[in-house]
Amino acid sequence: LEKQETDTSQEYLDFEIQAQESHEYKNGKIILMPGETLNHNRITGNFYASLNVALKGQTYDVFFIDQRLWIPHKKTYTYPDIMLIQGKLQLEEGRKDKITNPLLIVEVLSRSTEAYDRGEQFAAYRTIPSLREYILIEQYTPHIEQFSKTQSGRWLLSDYEGKDTILSLTSVPLEMLLADIYDRVDFPI
Repeated sequence: LEKQETDTSQEYLDFEIQAQESHEYKNGKIILMPGETLNHNRITGNFYASLNVALKGQTYDVFFIDQRLWIPHKKTYTYPDIMLIQGKLQLEEGRKDKITNPLLIVEVLSRSTEAYDRGEQFAAYRTIPSLREYILIEQYTPHIEQFSKTQSGRWLLSDYEGKDTILSLTSVPLEMLLADIYDRVDFPI
């Protein structure tokens, strides 16, 4: 849902400070983000908590939902559901709140954003030099798609289906049972 057009990213940042809802900025356009469902929030929270606990005391930062990402090659500000950063945070020049160096990005799919998250959004994310892993989580069935960047720069897809399956992250040494990611999630009949 497009909100308005603007000429500069600074106009977007000024607009976003005053806005009641969250918006993304894509090459001059301000776009309203869709509202989240209970399942979306539970999945995001479960995944975030697992990452945060498992990596406690290590050189990682885990952010979710309201942390903005700047993608300079695409002139895009966006809010990934979850971002994992290794080492020192790299921020947009002149800013202290716009991350530029995620190692891992996680998106929980919704019917309104699924095509975008798989297509244009993933294409934008692939321009981030530090990105090594992209996770797409279905919220209507226990299914996860994992895209891992290989040494040769190719993206490899792995599918995980069913609550008894274990997701093995490639960007960090961590395994998660899908049942834990989908804890308290109600699937439609």
